Amino acid sequence: MNRLRNQPNIWLLGGLLAAGLSVAALKTKPPPDFPEDGAVLDVSGWSFRKSVEIIRPGAQQIELDLDVLSHAQRGFEDLRLMRDGEQVPYVIERTSIQRVLIPNVTVTNSTAPPAFTSWLFTLPKSNLPVTRLSCIARTPLFQREMNLYELIFDERDTSYNYSLKTETWTQTPNRKSKEFSLEFIPPEQTGSFVLETQNGDNPPIELESFRFFYQATRLFFKAEAGDQLFLYYGNSRADRPHYDLNLVADQLLAAGKTTATLGKEEPLKKSGWRAIGTSGRGGMVFWAILALVVVVLLVVISRLLPKSDSQPPK
Repeated sequence: MNRLRNQPNIWLLGGLLAAGLSVAALKTKPPPDFPEDGAVLDVSGWSFRKSVEIIRPGAQQIELDLDVLSHAQRGFEDLRLMRDGEQVPYVIERTSIQRVLIPNVTVTNSTAPPAFTSWLFTLPKSNLPVTRLSCIARTPLFQREMNLYELIFDERDTSYNYSLKTETWTQTPNRKSKEFSLEFIPPEQTGSFVLETQNGDNPPIELESFRFFYQATRLFFKAEAGDQLFLYYGNSRADRPHYDLNLVADQLLAAGKTTATLGKEEPLKKSGWRAIGTSGRGGMVFWAILALVVVVLLVVISRLLPKSDSQPPK
């Protein structure tokens, strides 16, 4: 009788072992035969590249670092994986993973009416796709309107604030959370931001633990050990590539992958007149040269014009 009662347990144990073996087999099963080659491409129009180190063959993943995020198009249309002059097809994924950037912070308190406090933030690079700012309050009781700006520089190197978000923050001793968060849609970024609030007749509030957040973005592709791959980026005229690999994107995302690594950034060409004529000190140089050229042309034109011999009447 006892042997019959124990029989279902033996069958259950056998089923679990079989299921375990099946799961293990699925995990070690090699990925499907994804395409590894693409069309030939002239990359002379690209400004930067990074080498890609492959550790093991098969499906690969790369998370885009700050260099790529800063210099690539915002929609990553210009990303190209290259092997011996040919493209390597990839699938791009914007994950829900939030990465953190710790800015350099400078605090300014003004007591003259209107009294205000401002925090100037500087990120490691410009044009990073940050979408959220958070901080912690040290002051236990206050109500302030918090204004977040991007610090923009025009062609004359004059700065002005571009408004990103405004929200009211009410903090009381009974409120458990001391954190405040602002979400915003980033414009073309200089990497400099200002958070400002009016203090009115109150002392300045104290904030700390400032953090910016951005979404992690990954590339998935297939490669062999020993492949010499390069990731090219930094081409404002490039269009988004169209790879047949996208037809099996779900299978590639589900396959077991090896993490590839990116090397150091390699600039491929010097900035042209278009880059010189942008914001900042480069813009000042551009406009100074342009003004000098205009003056010289006016002098030359004035010398070429015939002089009038007419005398004014007496």
